[in-house]
Amino acid sequence: VAEQTSCLVGKGVDATDDSAKYVWNEDLEGCTVKALFIGRNETEDGIGFVDNISKENGAIGVVLDKTNYYGESGGQTYDIGSIKTSSGATIQINNTQIYGSFVLHLGEVTEGTVTVGDAATCCVDYVRRAPIAANHTMTHILNFALKDVLVTKSTEDQHGVTVDQKGSLVDENKLRFDFSWNGPLTAEQLAAVEQICVGQITSAIPVDNFVAPLDAAQKISSLRAVFGEVYPDPVRVVAVSPTPITSILENPQDGQWNSYSVEFCGGTHLKNTSEAEGFVLLSEEGIAKGVRRITGVTMKDAAIATAAANEFEAKVTEAGKLDGLELEAQVKLLTVELEGLSISAAKKMQLRETIGAFGKQVVAWKKKHAAEQTSKVCDQVVEAAGATEGNKVIVRCDFGLDGKVAKAVTTAYGKKIKDKALLLVSADESADSFLVIAFAPKGMTDVDCKAWVTAATEGTGGKGGGKKDSAQFRVPGVGSIDGVLEKARSF
Repeated sequence: VAEQTSCLVGKGVDATDDSAKYVWNEDLEGCTVKALFIGRNETEDGIGFVDNISKENGAIGVVLDKTNYYGESGGQTYDIGSIKTSSGATIQINNTQIYGSFVLHLGEVTEGTVTVGDAATCCVDYVRRAPIAANHTMTHILNFALKDVLVTKSTEDQHGVTVDQKGSLVDENKLRFDFSWNGPLTAEQLAAVEQICVGQITSAIPVDNFVAPLDAAQKISSLRAVFGEVYPDPVRVVAVSPTPITSILENPQDGQWNSYSVEFCGGTHLKNTSEAEGFVLLSEEGIAKGVRRITGVTMKDAAIATAAANEFEAKVTEAGKLDGLELEAQVKLLTVELEGLSISAAKKMQLRETIGAFGKQVVAWKKKHAAEQTSKVCDQVVEAAGATEGNKVIVRCDFGLDGKVAKAVTTAYGKKIKDKALLLVSADESADSFLVIAFAPKGMTDVDCKAWVTAATEGTGGKGGGKKDSAQFRVPGVGSIDGVLEKARSF
């Protein structure tokens, strides 16, 4: 890169004037093609500059005397669009980078031939730039909101603690902001930060910019500057404030400026916060020791995230009207669906808590249901024992495949019946399988439970184990229950 920029300087090519990058919705006419680049080692001198290019050259770079394209810098992604020359050629621009004092437009010729010296018109894709600007402006507001919630208005002692920007990235799909903090934000803190951001959008606050002397701008009380960053003099100031920056500079220490975002920034921004339309804080996570990262969206992406959250919350509300196994099924489905949703992080934490409460309801219901079921089965097997002669009782009572219920039943049975062994069968039609449980009360040695169950389930493919006083097998295919019962009776 140094070789190419030195070559341009040596040829007398002046630095690219990119001041028009702050102009919106206007093509920039009257540009001149100053250099054409086809790639290192693609020319005899190895530097890569040529006098003309066409479609056959494939990927190329164009340097103009002036441009309205924003070259990737300061955490903001590049502009795309097209460049049209007076000779009728068109270049599709898919990337814009800054090398030294030159802006390099990267793309491909789609029509005609471009020659050094051609007059050209720059046509930026402003539709794509709009969400980039929204994301950039909201990154400034997010920076302000984080300090406001975590430090300025915190109820905890934050003596000496600050929230400093550690990096950012804004493109047409999202904003990403890295900041210093000592741990995860709570759901309440995330909601408060998000609420401030949304509130500044609905308040329709002007977004002003002004190039000011560095020493004067640094005196603004609410200034949020990146620690260690070297800023130019003069410096471009961006303020989300109803008061113009020129007025702020007249009384820079006034405490009222602390209610608004003021930063040094060379990026493209909105004219008014209302243009962001909406904001959703999607995630907050740690990326290094003492560094957190927030990801958010604006405009249509925020609307999509908000609609998804509302739709899912309606499902959760409906699920809350259920109980028992129906609620359990919904808890499983909703839990999986929630983790895959791209919605507000604070709302997601709230919904996760609600679904967790449903899960506790299910556990409580299961315990109550199991107790009721156990009592019912116990009464049935004890009644059967009383009506059975001999030392073996055989009962079918379907309570599913719950081994805990089976254990509770045999324990209760053993306390009431001392002289009769029990063989209990319980089927689960939906699972197409059944349990075969044998139990002998304490001190009863004339019935081998494991041998009894093994004999009863022979040839069924059932699997299980046990000892002389208790055994349990699970058998596939409820169609074989009658045969198992018959074998159990003849044991």
